[in-house]
Amino acid sequence: MMKEKLREIQEALLSGVSYMLPFVISGGILIALGFAIGGYDIPTSVKEFGSFSSTLFWVGKKAFALMTPVLGAYVAYSIADKPAICAGMVGGLLADYLGAGFLGALIAGIFAGYLVNELKKIPLPASLRSLLPTLIIPLLSVSIMGLFMVYILGGPIATLNHVLQSFLKSLQGGGLIVLGIIQGCMLAFDMGGPCNKVAYAFALAAAEAGNWAPMSANFVASMVPPLGIAIACLAAKQKFTVNEKAAVPGLFAGAFGMITEFAIPFAAADPLRVIPSLMAGSAVGATLSYLFGLTMNAPHGGLFVFFLSNNILLFLVALLCGGLVTATCLSLAKKTKTAE
Repeated sequence: MMKEKLREIQEALLSGVSYMLPFVISGGILIALGFAIGGYDIPTSVKEFGSFSSTLFWVGKKAFALMTPVLGAYVAYSIADKPAICAGMVGGLLADYLGAGFLGALIAGIFAGYLVNELKKIPLPASLRSLLPTLIIPLLSVSIMGLFMVYILGGPIATLNHVLQSFLKSLQGGGLIVLGIIQGCMLAFDMGGPCNKVAYAFALAAAEAGNWAPMSANFVASMVPPLGIAIACLAAKQKFTVNEKAAVPGLFAGAFGMITEFAIPFAAADPLRVIPSLMAGSAVGATLSYLFGLTMNAPHGGLFVFFLSNNILLFLVALLCGGLVTATCLSLAKKTKTAE
């Protein structure tokens, strides 16, 4: 029974990823193009849609924002069919709003799917059965999902953010290897979720105080996941499906544009193998950034603002080493694909 449930959840994750992928790719590439044309400060230097580069950036940003709602919706859909789409989408949207990222959206989608399956069993007279999928299930499932995300998932996320921020601040000024490992792991763990946001907030706070070293580590660790997966897809082709290998150009674009989320479809489809591999590579990259004494005087932009690094060559060395570690871990951890 448990094995069947796990299999059902795995299929639901794959289904959610397949629907989410177009939003990640199109949105991510448009964001990268916006940075490439308009510069790293395009989100703040020009009003929304105020120029061609700003339009590319914000259209990409809006498309990208649909990633977690779509993921939650179609994970739920795979488990409980159409009646679960609404609750799953609302859960994914709230996951993004609460800072729970794609892991929160996965939890929301699974919760919504099994919740709706239970709601389908509500006994009603035949004359009222038609109201079940159109009124009763959407109303109850969205209400319960909202309460679950806000009051159960939201509290732990807020607490986690506070604890992690305090912990990272305590490591400033010493323990660079420990700091690099922790910061790298946090950035790669949930890619947009609370751990990622806390690590980025720490780098921003350090930059405001005049210390740009954590920002450089943030750059490297954020670029490693898509780069490492792209290298693994090319080096160990037998471990990836045709669809996964087709995403290689987008993965390189994500790496160059510092868009870690390009790795999310791979992480969502096989989290137990992929996420630890991403964390290992990002930890190595961030640690090397600290040990090399690198700084990056920009809050975002990836390789499009590489000239703001104090040592471009060592920056690329740290990035490549991290990517190779992730690629090696993935090649060893993933099973050979015998069928699509």
